[in-house]
Amino acid sequence: MTPDATVAQNLVQLGWTDLALVSLCLLVNVALSFHYRLAMHTTLLMAGLRTTVQLTLVGFVLQRIFAVDKPLLVLGILLLMVVMAGTTISQRSSHIFPGRWLVAVGSISFPAFLMVGYGVFLVIRPDNWADPRYAIPLMGMVLGNSLTAVHLTMDRYTQAVFDRRRAVEHLLCLGATPQEATLEDARAAVRSGMTPILNAMLIAGVVSLPGMMTGQILGGTPPLMAVRYQIVIMFLLAGATALGSALCVLWLRRRLFDARERVIGGLRAR
Repeated sequence: MTPDATVAQNLVQLGWTDLALVSLCLLVNVALSFHYRLAMHTTLLMAGLRTTVQLTLVGFVLQRIFAVDKPLLVLGILLLMVVMAGTTISQRSSHIFPGRWLVAVGSISFPAFLMVGYGVFLVIRPDNWADPRYAIPLMGMVLGNSLTAVHLTMDRYTQAVFDRRRAVEHLLCLGATPQEATLEDARAAVRSGMTPILNAMLIAGVVSLPGMMTGQILGGTPPLMAVRYQIVIMFLLAGATALGSALCVLWLRRRLFDARERVIGGLRAR
């Protein structure tokens, strides 16, 4: 019997009835919304419904993809994931400025492919690098954390330039470069983007058990092997979020300042 078959045999199977039972947990949120008059009950129920539908559809799609050994298909899915992540950042940006979609996609794509490639080719080293069981889940986890980091960095930096526009332009008039005029803002933005993964690393294994490790253990993977995989993931996430935050600030400087080193007129709050 293959290792995959052994894991599948030992795994406790969950049915739709089990999912219906766990969905009752969402009623706690709904009850609190009614009690405190938060007006969030409809949003919460829709979020729960979307989570169920989206993940179910993804499950069916991944099941078909895992059965097909086509590297180009895997690469296409990875590209699609990156573009969707960058588009989400662009749409959620608190400020509008020319080229924000390119900044979002560029800031998240390069670190994501770099870290996933490093993890697959140099760390995990599967027999088939295009095996979707490795590349797609890794990319999903990296993008999920990088999305938060780049979004926080972009919002923090653009908000600072928008709020301090007169002060920044005054420094520019005195001869400062955009980098010098926004140095502290850039540091604060990068620090903001890196904070979530830093907090996650500080409490991993002490306060919380990360989701991937928990899932592997529930799936029958020996705890020590699950821990090793989780350490790999955490370090890849740390590298991707740090690099994504730094690249975001660098590209934002090029977009928020014109060729004459002035704050662009197209920067405005959403």
